[in-house]
Amino acid sequence: MILAGHLLLPDDDRPGHARLATGTVRLDGEQIVEVIECPADQFPQSIAAAGPQSLSTPGFIDTHLHLPQFDTIGAHGLPLLEWLDGVTFPAERRWEDPDYARGMTQRVVDQLLAHGTTGICAYATVHHAGTHAAMEVARDAGLRGVIGQTLIERHAPDFLSRPAAQLLDETARLLDAFPPDGSGVRSGGSSGGRVSAAVTPRFAITCTAEFMAEMGQLAAERDAFIQSHLAETVPECEFIAELFDGTSYVDVYGDAGLLTPKSIYGHGIYLDSDDRKSLAQTGAMIAHCPTANSFLRSGTMDRRSHRARDVRTTLGSDIGGGYERSMVRVGRAMIEAAASFASVPAKELPGASEAWWQITTGNAKALGWSDGGRLAAGASADVVVIEPDIRWLPAVDQPENEPLVDPLALLMWAWDDRWVKQTLVRGQPAYDTTSN
Repeated sequence: MILAGHLLLPDDDRPGHARLATGTVRLDGEQIVEVIECPADQFPQSIAAAGPQSLSTPGFIDTHLHLPQFDTIGAHGLPLLEWLDGVTFPAERRWEDPDYARGMTQRVVDQLLAHGTTGICAYATVHHAGTHAAMEVARDAGLRGVIGQTLIERHAPDFLSRPAAQLLDETARLLDAFPPDGSGVRSGGSSGGRVSAAVTPRFAITCTAEFMAEMGQLAAERDAFIQSHLAETVPECEFIAELFDGTSYVDVYGDAGLLTPKSIYGHGIYLDSDDRKSLAQTGAMIAHCPTANSFLRSGTMDRRSHRARDVRTTLGSDIGGGYERSMVRVGRAMIEAAASFASVPAKELPGASEAWWQITTGNAKALGWSDGGRLAAGASADVVVIEPDIRWLPAVDQPENEPLVDPLALLMWAWDDRWVKQTLVRGQPAYDTTSN
């Protein structure tokens, strides 16, 4: 298969930014085997997608979302802890039935693919069978991902709390079935599953120090990803201080061995310089979730300060606290969140090229997915074909009329999800409107 048109590529001259180029992408099986930059008049005749409005991008990557919360998008007006008790925990209870979990995950996967998302870091629920079923669905759909059974032993409804020993045993079994290197098998015994299990404490409020220390040991033994939440709201941080004798939220995780280069902590809004230093030294990541932070009125993460102190940051939707399924829209929200700090000079704000890079190459790089998030020879053939219905490029018959706005900015701010025409996963159409 050969795709041709405009391509979204990393900008080697500006690290951390994306750029546009015309050219072709040749896919063979599950890989990209060739990327050639060339003008349109040099495109081969045998192509699968082309045209002056066509754009091919790497599949988008979402580093923080909750699978069982897709049906609760829109529960507005509640602060975090009340939202959990009143909306989220009841929704997660439905995953007691693994068939329900399986069916819902299939619906979620379909939505993700329709929005161009091919890679995820996701939370399931405390239910082992439901989590296992969800991971099978994601794996068999061809998604690349990290998914964890949430670990809750206290400060949650009885129907979501479990003994620590049970949860550790169940997590170990998931790590056996879905190893951290993604070497699991797909249905029918075929190799090549790309979904890995993760050690996933819900957040420190729901776990004792002893339990988290055992999680840290398990994660170290298995070289597993770690997922949790960190410093999302002021009341949450105050509760942590009460539970752990004034220990900082970051140090609670650090003391348990849960700060590693494979740790992804959602939010990270209320952090001080010592917290940032600890995160930078351990390599632990903050998954910035701007739409959820604004929706739940939690606050605004200072991405600029984190990055200035070498804290690794990624970007996530945090559905269902977040309300955007499209990572392009989440990228746009990242820019808006940064712009809300009046003291930040305009020239230091992230732009569209940085947001496009973050939701593709940047997130993949942070997760260590060396063959993901980019259009390059040897990369996995996870590609999104986009056909905007607006004029974002010079007219063919009037090439001198350059757009007055940067094309990447125009696409991001005018984004329409209906522009996604195909999402290819491992070289195969997983979402396709072109045949309709």
